[in-house]
Amino acid sequence: MAASRFEEPPLDCPRCPRLVAFRHGLQGEYPDWKNAPVRSFGDLDARLLIVGLAPGMRGANRTGRPFTGDYAGDLLYSTLLKYGFAQGTYKADPNDGLRLVDARIANAVRCLPPENKPLPVEFTQCRPFLQAEIAVMPALKVIVALGKGAHDQVLRALTVRPARSYPFIHGRLHALPTGLMLADSYHCSRYNTNTGRLTTEMFHQVFEGVRKALK
Repeated sequence: MAASRFEEPPLDCPRCPRLVAFRHGLQGEYPDWKNAPVRSFGDLDARLLIVGLAPGMRGANRTGRPFTGDYAGDLLYSTLLKYGFAQGTYKADPNDGLRLVDARIANAVRCLPPENKPLPVEFTQCRPFLQAEIAVMPALKVIVALGKGAHDQVLRALTVRPARSYPFIHGRLHALPTGLMLADSYHCSRYNTNTGRLTTEMFHQVFEGVRKALK
């Protein structure tokens, strides 16, 4: 199968020295955490791919599953359950039995960056994993980018040019020349929701649009 050609980064991935050093420091401080590249969640035959920026420290970096264990996951998974992209009960634990339906979640950078800010070189080093992942998703139709950083990295991974023709605008659904649709959303972080930049209703509207696009 084509999917067999996709390999996640190794748990001791050496590509980004700064992220390796940060990871090693956290392994000593929090030995019970995953503290490793976070692997994607969901099936490769999904029609929907959700792309975040990078793992959160007390979320995915701790639990090992994207958006699991922090506020961003609370909003994301409740939304996926509401729109039929997940089944089960989200308990902020990778062993909660939750499963995705016709959806997959990945990050543009697979390792936790200091202050949640990957450097340009780290995006570049990690991009081949996202490119390879997209390449082995034969049914993929829609990509949701959570935040401008993820939006930019999806366009780079797909080598879409000129990128300025597809500006990041919350709620926008772009028809890309690759045949895929790119849906933009502000990141579902606690900061964005606390400041009112993103409301639950605004986030739900993005996935309403995605659900319609997949009919």
